Amino acid sequence: MTQRFPQDFLLGAATASYQIEGGAAEGGRGVSIWDTFSHTPGKVVGGDTGDVACDHFHRWETDIDMMADLGLQAYRFSIAWPRVQPTGTGAFNEEGIAFYRGIVDRLKAKGIAPMVTLYHWDLPQALEDKGGWLSLDTVDAFVAYAVRMVEELGADVEFWTTFNEPWVASFVGYGAGAHAPGHADDVEALTAAHHLNLAHARAYRAMKALRSELQVGLVNNCHTPRPWDPSNPKDRWAAEHIDALANTMFHEPFIAGTYPAVLKPNTAHLTDWSFVHEGDLDEMKGAVDWFGVNYYASHLVRHNPHKAAAVSDVATLADGHKAGANSPWPGDEEIEFLQPLGDQTAMGWNIDPDALHAHLLKIHRETGKPIYVTENGSAWDDAVGADGRVRDDARIAYFRSHLAAVLAAVDEGADVRGYLAWSLMDNFEWAQGYDKRFGLVHVDYDTLVRTWKDSAYWYRETLRTRAIAPASVEIEAPARTY
Repeated sequence: MTQRFPQDFLLGAATASYQIEGGAAEGGRGVSIWDTFSHTPGKVVGGDTGDVACDHFHRWETDIDMMADLGLQAYRFSIAWPRVQPTGTGAFNEEGIAFYRGIVDRLKAKGIAPMVTLYHWDLPQALEDKGGWLSLDTVDAFVAYAVRMVEELGADVEFWTTFNEPWVASFVGYGAGAHAPGHADDVEALTAAHHLNLAHARAYRAMKALRSELQVGLVNNCHTPRPWDPSNPKDRWAAEHIDALANTMFHEPFIAGTYPAVLKPNTAHLTDWSFVHEGDLDEMKGAVDWFGVNYYASHLVRHNPHKAAAVSDVATLADGHKAGANSPWPGDEEIEFLQPLGDQTAMGWNIDPDALHAHLLKIHRETGKPIYVTENGSAWDDAVGADGRVRDDARIAYFRSHLAAVLAAVDEGADVRGYLAWSLMDNFEWAQGYDKRFGLVHVDYDTLVRTWKDSAYWYRETLRTRAIAPASVEIEAPARTY
């Protein structure tokens, strides 16, 4: 198997607005649901918030210089909707728009392709107060916001993502209550998921009407639910149900104009799906240019009619959090998640590059669309050593094995066109606060100094040679700081 990347394969890194920007009350920014959620006692580890985060709002120029030093070819970032339109409707904030214009211009000046995500979970609170993703008004508001961003940045940004991980936004935010806005209702979760799909389709068509050359995609977090006993039809049913909720619900509509056939009968005891209106699925069909795959770990599931009595935590979320009072998997009353065997990261997630390989081939078969690995990485207990280095050999090993899985999928015919490491730097890890570190670059949250980890040097060499670098590369000591 080749260890080299195809000539036109994009290599880069990714971040998200609420996780790195800070400046929460600056530059005319409005309040988001994550401001509200993180300031609610008990919602985030350590009571952490994104008020300051990595202070990218003030340090973006130096941060982009750091990206150029790393050799990034592409950088995926998200626009904070409340920074450019504080209440989600009405007047736009020119200062916020100028902030992102500056980022795009500097990236291009450094030879880094900007990849813009319009929504990475930070809905304006004013829209949530009116129903959030349970309301079709929010769908309309998102389309108007997407159009304005294309008007402002479309001449300089080719790659656009409407939504990052709609499964998390809907099933974790409205179903499990573990993410903003913190609701815990199965029907709300399904309704929000459908409205996110509809918003993508309508925004896609509006964006393409403005600029047909744009490449507009949808980014899903990858679940690879494997049956505990593949020979047991009930275990296979359990895996099929989770796959339908997690994966195919967020790509089948855009390919075939349908939802997975198993969803309605498996959730008929919860809802009649009346939130799907005539014509909705027709709008979705064909409304995508590419799919993004975010991958971290795999899942192991089995049928268990006695799950409620046997399992103390309702289910495991995509990001490793416990679901709490409700499950993020509507209709899973008899489905049990089991801890996969093998090594785990600091998040408690298993390390399974074979599952990434299998999923890329699955998405290729089921969609026939170009694929970008838009997030992939691992959290470890990183610390700056006495010599100024951050030794993270485990992260390097994780990247090497998963990049090899990507290239194996390419060799087998999957149309994978890029890979973006998660994350450029340590950041606010949602409900885990600042407790978990995913970055190539270490962030001291007291001083905000950025320090290259050993994995940053490794990734720089991979980018320079356009091949998976060996585990040992030349490391500076002390490491570079910004």
